[in-house]
Order: sequence, then C-alpha cells, then structure tokens
Amino acid sequence: MQTEKFLNYLLTEKRCSQHTIDSYAVDLAQFSQYCKKEYQLESPQEITSSVVRSWMAQLMDTDYSAASVHRKLSAVNALMRFWMKEGIISANPARNIPKPKRPSRLPVFVEEKGAQALYHISDSEQFIRKEDSSPFSLKRDELIVTLLYETGIRQAELLGLRDADVDHSIKQIKVLGKRNKMRYVPLGQQMMNRIKEYIDLRNREFGSHSFESLVVTDSGKKVTKSLVYLKVKFYLSQVTTIQRKSPHVLRHTFATHMLNNGAELNVIKEILGHSSLAATQVYTHNSIEKLKSIHSRMHPRNNF
Repeated sequence: MQTEKFLNYLLTEKRCSQHTIDSYAVDLAQFSQYCKKEYQLESPQEITSSVVRSWMAQLMDTDYSAASVHRKLSAVNALMRFWMKEGIISANPARNIPKPKRPSRLPVFVEEKGAQALYHISDSEQFIRKEDSSPFSLKRDELIVTLLYETGIRQAELLGLRDADVDHSIKQIKVLGKRNKMRYVPLGQQMMNRIKEYIDLRNREFGSHSFESLVVTDSGKKVTKSLVYLKVKFYLSQVTTIQRKSPHVLRHTFATHMLNNGAELNVIKEILGHSSLAATQVYTHNSIEKLKSIHSRMHPRNNF
C-alpha cells in the first residue's frame, strides 16, 4: 500500500510537522500490514468499511488507548480522503466510523511553588545534580525548563529556536509553530536577562560563531528532543509528585497559572498558538476545580 505520495503531500502542501508525518507513517504502515495479513488486500480499492472497523476492534483488543485509536483512525481517514482526491478510490471506507469514547482527562500541571523552584537549578541546594554537571549544562538546563514554563511553547518549538529569533529590544521570541505558523511570544525582563546570560556563557564555552539553535548540547551541537525530555523529567521529579513529567506538562502549567492569575482566555490562546478557543478552554476546568477547593475550605457553612 503506497503512502509516500500522501506523506509528501502532508509535508509540502499541508505543512504538517515532522512529528505528525512520522506518526502517520507508523500508523499507516500498521494498517497496511493488517490489511495484507488478515485480508490479503493489495490495492486501495479493496479496502472496505468492515476492514477498517475490524482493525479498530483489534487495536482495542490489544489494549491501545482510546486516544491512540482515534489518532490511528484519523491517519487512515486522511489517507482515504487523499486517495479520493487523487481519483484512486470513489468512496471513503473510514468515514463515519464510530470511535471509542475517550475518557475526559484534565491537563496535569505543576503547582506554582514547584514551578518557581525551577528558576534556581544552577544555584539552589534543593536540586540533585549529576557529578559531571558543568556550570554551562546547569545554566542550559535551567533555561530549558524556565523558558518552557514561562512561554508555554511546545518542545518542537523550543528545538527550533535560534539566536535570531530572540528580540532583545522589544522582549519577545519568534516561534515557528504547527503548520509553519509564525507567532510572537512576549518575555519579561528577567527572562531576557537569563537568555543573555546563557548566550554569553555558551559563547565563552564554545566560541562566538553561528549555532544551529539557541539551546545546545554539552558539545555545542543542536539540542535534541530526547535531551530536552530527559532534562525536564529529571528536574520535574524534584519539584512535584505528579505522575506525568514531560515538556508538555510545563505548557499545561503555563496556561493554568496564567488563567489562575487573571489572564484572559483569548490571550492564552494567542500565546499558545491554538487555532481555536476550544483547545484553550480545557484549562478553565483546572481553575474551576481550584475554586471548588477554595470554597470547600473557606466557606463557613462547609465547616459544619
């Protein structure tokens, strides 16, 4: 089952991120293998709605989460729509197939006290540090977690930041988001100072030349996705007991703290780079839960 043309279409015309394309490639390869193994199908025209339904049932039987099944079906549905556009098939067998209900899950976030502690990775005795940690690596790690928390940018957006994307004069960074959409995120003076301190230390460490990215490894190379994930997980484990510890948790934390401190939902939407307000509204549930907690503790009638 040929998918190369479709994946190239996602890259060149739909401007999907490489992460999305890689995920689609894995999901579609899995579906293709299933069609060949279970039904001996060789051409797109042979795929029927019952084939797609049976694949979904198998996924659920093998303990894939509802969210994973949704994503995989979305990949197949998108491929089928593309094949219809190309005239390869006349109907979409993945259309209108009921998906498993996803359990509602509130975004996980770090409490404000824990988030504030992340600003002192390089100078506080609170943090455990590896024996080979250098002043540069500690300052770099501190910048990673505080920049993610203070801006709410995605991990991929952090990886794409370059020195030229930091505007020191008007205190903002230029971020390339999903589908190559550009946005500008404001920064406070203290964060601008942190970035400048980091850049000065990096340049002293590796020399003043053109770097591939703003954040670099201990050898001066472009920082990797796995390094950012491991660093965030390591430091979050020292300031919070929540189960999930990832760069995206810091994005959730940014939005939740902004909302709790009075920011308008539309402002948070623009900073996060959401295409619709519905994606941002999920954070209002955390604020409602906080209000309920305060009410139950503070209202005099709840003490009886």
